[in-house]
Amino acid sequence: MFRRKKDFYVNARAVIERDGEHGREVLLQVRAKPGQPRTLELPGGQLDPFESIPAALRREVMEETGLTVTAFLDDPRATTSSAPGGDVECLTPAFVYQTTRGPVDSVGFFFRVQVSGDPLTRGDHAEAPRWVPLRDLRTQIQTRPEDFNWLTLAALRHLFTHAWADA
Repeated sequence: MFRRKKDFYVNARAVIERDGEHGREVLLQVRAKPGQPRTLELPGGQLDPFESIPAALRREVMEETGLTVTAFLDDPRATTSSAPGGDVECLTPAFVYQTTRGPVDSVGFFFRVQVSGDPLTRGDHAEAPRWVPLRDLRTQIQTRPEDFNWLTLAALRHLFTHAWADA
């Protein structure tokens, strides 16, 4: 039987978007986890056992930002199925990631969402949230990629290649 030699994580992550005075904006926060670099990141984190992915996403966004997820920008087309062996939820995220090298072994699901409320100054391992216009974000990714958490950088590059290609 195959045994993992290190921890494996499954994550739900949010790309929080809004229409701001300078066009579409994304919420970034500073990672404030002891022993880790203080870089910009998108909110999200690990699923609890048998927690649905949307429930984990809502919980993580609330814990880290204090904001309430109000809408998914891409239809997740969720379905559920129950059988004697268990219950299964199937859905379509905005995109999926898998780390293939790095400090953690993980897969995760990103969802583009809208929220309500005012962001916390400091949340669970996160602080200093800020709304960044997409045009400024694109420039920052190109000129200062070291500002971003490595996973967030990959996600943002993916979005600029696909969902935000015209942004």
